[in-house]
Amino acid sequence: MAPNDSIGRRAFARRVARVFFMAAATGALGLTFWDRLGPRVRGPQRRDLVLPVFSSPGRTPQIAVARGFDRTAGVEAVLNALGRMTAFIQPGDRVLLKVNAAFASPPALGATTHPEMVSAVVKLCKEAGAGRVMVTDNPINDPTSCFELTGIGPAARDSGARVILPGPDQFQTYSLEGGQLIRQWPVLGSPLVMADKLIGLAPVKDHHRSGASMTLKNWYGLLGGRRNLFHQRIHAIIAELAMMIKPSLVILDGTRAMMANGPTGGSLDDLKDTRTIIAGTDPVAVDAAGATLLGKASDDLPYLALAQNAGAGTADFRSLNPIEVNRT
Repeated sequence: MAPNDSIGRRAFARRVARVFFMAAATGALGLTFWDRLGPRVRGPQRRDLVLPVFSSPGRTPQIAVARGFDRTAGVEAVLNALGRMTAFIQPGDRVLLKVNAAFASPPALGATTHPEMVSAVVKLCKEAGAGRVMVTDNPINDPTSCFELTGIGPAARDSGARVILPGPDQFQTYSLEGGQLIRQWPVLGSPLVMADKLIGLAPVKDHHRSGASMTLKNWYGLLGGRRNLFHQRIHAIIAELAMMIKPSLVILDGTRAMMANGPTGGSLDDLKDTRTIIAGTDPVAVDAAGATLLGKASDDLPYLALAQNAGAGTADFRSLNPIEVNRT
């Protein structure tokens, strides 16, 4: 073995050791600052949160369906079919958009609300005269990274909306009347009580536990604490979320649906062009319609029947006579 070969191997070994040490140190630092429990209520105990009802009392439930690849045009089409955004937003309203920003992944992978949806809805709210538009979620990964890497944060800010990141002071305990799971549980309440109207924006995704993640599963991001404890009763917790949150409107993005390996995905092969956007005032019906894009029926998603039985909406979306809007 030549002397230069020996020196080269030793140098290579030192570089490998250095890289290994840096990676281990970085991992240890991450574990040091990673909060395994997630956001909790801190400070002096406050009274239980009282959540607003954002839905319009007495309004006949409606859903609309638009076909096509253009998200912006699709959102405008379904809203026009439902009476335009002015049917939901009045001048001066403070509007909260609950997005799905759960993962620090690029929008092309379909795991989160697409930034084009955020931009389109913020723009329509502003045109309807909204006094303030806010965007929030309690992601699984680091909130700042999630909002930036998904493109949701930049899209919201560029459109004139305020991004509200979750922090301990944003949570308050909440007990759902008649609920078995949501009892004295930390909920991302501050953005909710600041709002007059609430709009849910969610992608259509496969989910390995619940079968699908759409507008009802999207409310999961309002929970703090060790919400993974609910995984064993995933259908029951989604049904309770349907009882807990009464939105003004929900919009489901099925332009490209995640057909497998949800909710995180990770490959473009998991996606399928389903060319559909669904909006409505009945989230149960909207999700039941969205399930068809995944090749599923309502019976395949037990949380839909549970939510319907609890009075949160109807899983028979066809009974609402969906307004169909065809686009290219």
